[in-house]
Formats: sequence, structure tokens, C-alpha cells
Amino acid sequence: MIFRPPAAAVFAALLVAAPVAHGEVRITDAWVRATVAQQKATGAFMKITSTVDARLVEVRATVAGEAEIHEMSMDGDRMKMRAIPALALPAGKNVELKPGGHHIMLLNLSARIEENSTTPLTLVVETATGERETINIDAPARALGKQGH
Repeated sequence: MIFRPPAAAVFAALLVAAPVAHGEVRITDAWVRATVAQQKATGAFMKITSTVDARLVEVRATVAGEAEIHEMSMDGDRMKMRAIPALALPAGKNVELKPGGHHIMLLNLSARIEENSTTPLTLVVETATGERETINIDAPARALGKQGH
């Protein structure tokens, strides 16, 4: 017997996997790390490409009390993580938000993020001319150790 998922399920899966392009900005490979019970923070990751010089200036998530743009760096043998006010998106350059580097922190989670669910995120990008673009994406959740693309 051959299993054929309903057309709606196939369409939904394609929507989640498809790159999101708005105006000058393209988002690909977005995902959120799934959480375990009682975990109150997690990370969101993606690749962002802008056709013009811009900055990621704000992130919102309904599942999080706060969403921050973070950078991670090494200070000797210590890993340091801190919030930054914005992340540069140079024209034509692929900027990757990934574990161990720049990423989005979702803090004060109101619910557990289950593997294979999706998390709605809103990104606000500001161009060098001051124009703002709001981008809504649904990032699939992946368990720790299943971050491969």
C-alpha cells in the first residue's frame, strides 16, 4: 500500500519550506530550536539576504515575552552572548543566523515549542534610507541535534 498525504498537508509543508521574499529581503532556512518542559528560552535561526544595505532592527514572536537579536563570541575560553540593537544586512550578502553566532533569542516563552510545529516570527528590517519592512514567517521547530538542512 502506498501512503499519499492529503493535498492540503503537502501544500502546508511546501509553504513552510519555501523561501520568503519581501521587497528587498529574502529569508531562507528559518527554524527554531524545539524546547523541553519548563524551558523558558530558545533560539531562532535563518539566512537573510537583502538586495540593499539594511539592518534587522526588531523581532517579535507571540510565543515569547521578549525576542532579541543576539551575538555570540569567544572571550578567551569563555563563550559570551549579548543582545545587540540591530544586525547589519549588507546588500547582496547572505547573513546567516546560526547556533554559535548571530541568532534570535526567544525569551520568557509562554508555551513549549514542540518538534515539527511552527513558530510565527515577525522581523522588522530597516533600509539605509530609513524605510521599514515587516516580514512574517513561520519557522519550523527542530529538536536539538536535528538542525541540519
